[in-house]
Amino acid sequence: MGRLHHYVCGRTSHDLAAVFHGTGREVREFPSGVFLYEGAEERRVLFDTGYATGEWDTGWRGAIYRRLLPPEVAESDDVAARLRADGIDPASITHVVLSHLHPDHVGGVRRFPDATFVLGAGQERTLRSPSLRSGVLTGLFPEWFGDVDRVLLGEDAFRPVSVGDAELRAHDLFGDGSYLVLDLPGHADGHLGALVEDSVLLAGDAAWGHDLIGESAHLRAVPRAIQHDAEAYVATARVLEQVAAAGIRVVCSHDAVGATELLN
Repeated sequence: MGRLHHYVCGRTSHDLAAVFHGTGREVREFPSGVFLYEGAEERRVLFDTGYATGEWDTGWRGAIYRRLLPPEVAESDDVAARLRADGIDPASITHVVLSHLHPDHVGGVRRFPDATFVLGAGQERTLRSPSLRSGVLTGLFPEWFGDVDRVLLGEDAFRPVSVGDAELRAHDLFGDGSYLVLDLPGHADGHLGALVEDSVLLAGDAAWGHDLIGESAHLRAVPRAIQHDAEAYVATARVLEQVAAAGIRVVCSHDAVGATELLN
């Protein structure tokens, strides 16, 4: 068995009553989770990279984002600092899987120039033509990102897999079933998840939290409008419920996980 470690790389807060119909007022902190898988053959796969620390060179779009979704980010929240504190050299990361390209998931991309990046084809489309609605701040990406080693997952890269009653589409990253990159559409174009050692499903922002998956069909107008495909978002949430019913632990990127080691 490998190791799947959770790090908190910044956080924000939201009132759930402003997100979902029928939910009472509850201001909840949402950590920005990063997940490191250490597997065979010295594979070190990072799922997302958290917020960027320091100043953001992101212009007026970044100013709007930070006003609407104010992040709380300390220097110690830098993903590279989190890794070093855990005894991991950031240069040893072999792969970085990006669930999608929102600022709370890509802020640490700059720390991994030698890694292979795994992206959905929709993410590349968004980078080519970002819009305000897409929530992508191109200033967070280093100049070298366009030339980085990458695995670009188009429609034909995914194969059907069954988990209990759930039907998923997966790309076997290493060909041994240890790390399946999943197509989890809805929240953003090219949104990805990962199934690690048939035990933990990393769902990214396919839901606001593992305990809020059932609320996905009750989004208020504004949160619904910013989904790339609101109907697909709800359909993906139903699949996640089926996965959880099959005994797989579903972890969303903004869950307050508590324990740092997830493959126990």
